[in-house]
Amino acid sequence: MVEQIKAAAGSLSWLQGRQKRSLEEVILILLCMVSIASVLPFALFRLWEGSWLSAGVDLSLVVAFIAVIVHVLRTGRHRVAGLLVTLFYSAGMLATVYLRGVAMVYWVYPTTIAAYFILRPRMALAINAVAMAALVLILSRQLATLNLLTIVVTLGLVNLFAYIFADRTGLQTRALHTEVERDFLTGVLNRRALDRKLGDYADERRPHLDTCLLLLDIDHFKSINDEYGHAVGDAVLVRLCTVLRQHTRASDRIFRYGGEEFAIIASGAELEAAERLAENLRMAVSLAQLLEQRPVTVSIGVALMDKRSSPKDWLEQADQMLYRAKEDGRNTVRVAPPKGIA
Repeated sequence: MVEQIKAAAGSLSWLQGRQKRSLEEVILILLCMVSIASVLPFALFRLWEGSWLSAGVDLSLVVAFIAVIVHVLRTGRHRVAGLLVTLFYSAGMLATVYLRGVAMVYWVYPTTIAAYFILRPRMALAINAVAMAALVLILSRQLATLNLLTIVVTLGLVNLFAYIFADRTGLQTRALHTEVERDFLTGVLNRRALDRKLGDYADERRPHLDTCLLLLDIDHFKSINDEYGHAVGDAVLVRLCTVLRQHTRASDRIFRYGGEEFAIIASGAELEAAERLAENLRMAVSLAQLLEQRPVTVSIGVALMDKRSSPKDWLEQADQMLYRAKEDGRNTVRVAPPKGIA
């Protein structure tokens, strides 16, 4: 048992690889591997006994699963691949029952449950409902009404329980992610969420619009804490985030990077647009009354999230520009030139 666990862990590490594959990709690839290991022996046995049509169905499924694995490993696009795998499962199950008879109906149950591991609950339920209707048509001439009704009721219960479990698990997972990746004081996303978002952007293989990273820091924030206390400093941070939300787009993401420093991912914004956004934010903060006793300003560094670079490079570039903005007198914006431009 220990050796099996180690082997599974090793396979998981290998699948994740250097590209840090998503959990959805890993699950889909593992399900395809398990399916190949389960179906291939039956295909070979049916070839040996001369059941050419059944063997052809099984071998077609094996080839399809191999194609899905190669596709996901090369492109990382798991959503359409997951839908195809579920359709392969359902079609193969129906073809097997049609060709081999009611004895093959046991394959229906793992096929039904597998759909909820691959697809969203509603999509899995819809596909399983169509498959079950087709199964009833196939079995209606082979089984007595009571036996057929037993299969329908048990399949319905399996679908119901699997749907409820998948739906509630999804809700709990999303709630947990939201809680873990939310800054408790300001309500914006935290450093953990920023690291994940930057990593997702770096791993994304599809073409996309230019996106920029802004690093924003409150000028002389330490003196605010020293003079007025940390409670007042916390109130300034909360008010600042309110201003940032009011002057960014719905597609932009705000993160508390650490202390009084914040990050903004400006999706679909080229450098010029990101610079205008940064200037608008700088001006909005300077005009807002974040602290009654004294004005509060921010310095901002801007960098293009060039896919030829890494998240570490983006953060370093934006941080360098933020440092330059501080050196140049604060309450200002500095933009990193695109890569290859001095």
